Order: sequence, then structure tokens, then C-alpha cells
Amino acid sequence: MDMYEKIVSGEEKVSLVGLGYVGMPIAVAFARKIKVLGFDLNKEKVELYQSGVDPTNEVGDEVIKNTTVEFTADASRLKEAKFHIVAVPTPVNDDHTPDLTPVEGASRLLGQNLTKGSVVVFESTVYPGVTEEICVPILEKESGLTCGVDFKIGYSPERINPGDKVHRLETIVKIVSGMDEETLDLVAKVYELVVEAGVYRAESIKVAEAAKVIENSQRDINIAFMNELSIIFHKMGIDTKAVLEAAGTKWNFLKFSPGLVGGHCIGVDPYYLTYKAEQLGYHSQIILAGRRINDDMGRYVAESLVKNLIKVNIPVKAAKVAILGFTFKEDCPDTRNTKVIDIYKELGEYGITPIVVDPAADALEAKRLYGIDFQSMESIKDMDAVIVAVAHSCFLELPKEEIDRFFHPGHEQKILMDIKGLFDKKDYQENEYLYWRL
Repeated sequence: MDMYEKIVSGEEKVSLVGLGYVGMPIAVAFARKIKVLGFDLNKEKVELYQSGVDPTNEVGDEVIKNTTVEFTADASRLKEAKFHIVAVPTPVNDDHTPDLTPVEGASRLLGQNLTKGSVVVFESTVYPGVTEEICVPILEKESGLTCGVDFKIGYSPERINPGDKVHRLETIVKIVSGMDEETLDLVAKVYELVVEAGVYRAESIKVAEAAKVIENSQRDINIAFMNELSIIFHKMGIDTKAVLEAAGTKWNFLKFSPGLVGGHCIGVDPYYLTYKAEQLGYHSQIILAGRRINDDMGRYVAESLVKNLIKVNIPVKAAKVAILGFTFKEDCPDTRNTKVIDIYKELGEYGITPIVVDPAADALEAKRLYGIDFQSMESIKDMDAVIVAVAHSCFLELPKEEIDRFFHPGHEQKILMDIKGLFDKKDYQENEYLYWRL
């Protein structure tokens, strides 16, 4: 009986190393078909899962309560599995160089508990070469085993979109790769158990790594173009959204929108690719240009707010400003690498300390990472300006009458900065509002 048959029959387990926004949904999906061990270093997170609570909101408490995943923070239990999937974050350092600490740490822990005959598949987004040149030596050193003889490796980049209830693990084609044909076949068959959309067999691990890192780099560049257009059209007094709607009537126009680019993927992955390119003597031009534009958008929004305050004769220093939304994307509690913090900090340079409201965000995480305490919706009153920074569903449902009540009644014009263009600008006429959007 080969490993695939043993996995399907329940004789062998699959382990998930890293139970965040990516790893946990994968573990839950596989647990519907096979035996799954879910491991994470964070004991508090594991205890939440064990008690039936989903802190990520990716699958919901009810699914966590009923899943058969064996959640654990005990690394020694990884010995119980033969097929391991590593799904840990790959952030960047302050200087934009790759921070491989999480994936190296996961490789170290897994190596210490690796048994002969195992297969290790990495899902973390990395630059081409990381799996074979960095992770494998760690696995070998910690386990005392030899890759290709005692264990095999593969790579299958995650494509889960946090907060997206449509594009899920099951509905997105999965890229798979392996160090040899036998491994590739096993990895493909295991993922085919849960991925209804099917798998794509990449010709090598490096090809799979490269495919993932350019997916997000391409999106980053396209959004940067939209952001640059927004800056230009504002100088021309033209509404960018109206321009994009008009251009979008052509069949081959790519429908991207301007916005803040944060999170763990789009705002991070391009730096992995350019870092590797620089090691090889090539300095990126287009990719890094796009990154510079997108990294600067928080400052641009803050400066635009200050100009609008001056325009309506409201003193800038100590102006009362509310920011609605703090997460890196809509309807997702994750605040890590949010670019809304850039707006907050830049306004602080002008003597403005905004109040931040986000009922969808992880408040404890925001306090720990940024030292910010969220306020309630009821606290938004007598404001000089309001910034709607994230397109949460709860903000989309806000009627104009409620938004009216956010502002100081003495202002002739209310400044509404609608970054994502959530509202119909026709509802916010110039005689009452100074309505601004990217």
C-alpha cells in the first residue's frame, strides 16, 4: 500500500504546520476526507480552536466545533503524520528584505519531528529557491535524514484569499510541484482530494515558487498604475472612478481600482522577487516603482485630508478626525501590515490624533501591534472629517442620515474621504459635502 492509499484509508495522517488564515482552512478542508493534525506554536490560538472558536472568521465557529482536525501546540505530535503541509507567513523586514524567520522556524521544528518516508510540502510564498536551498538543509540538519532518500519535498503555493467566501481552497486551481515525478504525483493526488477546481502540475519546485510570487507582483503593479492615475486625475479635477467606469466598457480593459495595498501578499511578495533579482545583479525597475507608489498612498491620503481641511477653513492642528476601518482588507479581522496605519501616523505629524473605529477587526491584535484602542460607532460625533478607509459590509450599509450625524453641525461643508469609493457621490452634493475618493 502506497502513502496515498494509507492517507485515504486513515492509516496515515496529514499535518498542517501553521494554523492562520491559510493553514486552518486547509486543515478543515482535508479533515472532511482524511485524518488531520493541525499544529501551531500559538497555544492561545490552538485553545480557541479546541473550544470551537474561529478567531480568523474564515470558516466560522460552527465549522470549527464540528471539524475532526486534531488541534495541538505540541510539536512532538508531528511524528504522528507522514505528509506535512507548511503554511506559515513570510513577511518582510523594515528594510523590505525577506523575513524567512517563520518558515525557517517551522522547518526546524518539523525537522526535529520528521520520520523516514515523510513528504513535506511548503505553501508559504517565497522567492524561487527557498524551498530547496534554505528549507531542505534545515530539515536535513534537524532530522539527521537525507532529502531524496529518507524524505521528499514539494511546493504548492497558497491561493486562499482571506475574507473571500467565493474564491476558496476548493474552488481555485491549485499549483502543485515535487522534487521528482513520484512526489509530484503524490502531492497532486492528495490535493485533488479537496480541490474541486483541480490541480496544475508545475514542472519544478522553482517554477511553482516563481508562479506564486509573480501573481501578486502583477496585481501590485496594476494597482500602482491605478493609484498613479488617481493622483494625476485629482490634479486635473477629474473623478477617477468615473474614468475607470468609462474605460471599463472596452472588452480588454483590466478592471483594477486605486487603493491601499497592505496585507501579507500583494504588499509583500514583490519584495521577495526583487530581493532575489538583486542577488543576481538585476535591479528591478517596474516592480519597485509600483511598490514605491503603493507604499506612499497612506501619506497621500493624509496630505489630501489636510488640504481639504484648509480648503473649508478648519484648523488642521487637533482637528477631530475619524477613521472607519483599520484592517488590511474588507470583512477580515486581520490588521497585520495594514496601510491604514500610514494614514494614522501621517496625520499625527500634523497634530491630528484620529479616533479609529473597526467593528470587524481584531482589537487585541491592533492594540498589541500598533498601540491603538478602537472606539465605538457611537463615539463618532462632532467630527471635522471622516475617512472611510476599508470597505467593510457594515460601512456599506450606513445610510446618509447616519453619516450626517458624524459631523460637527456647525460646519458649512462636511469632509468625507471615501477611499474605496463605497458611496454614490451624487448623494453627497458639494453644497453640503466635500466628498473625496481615490
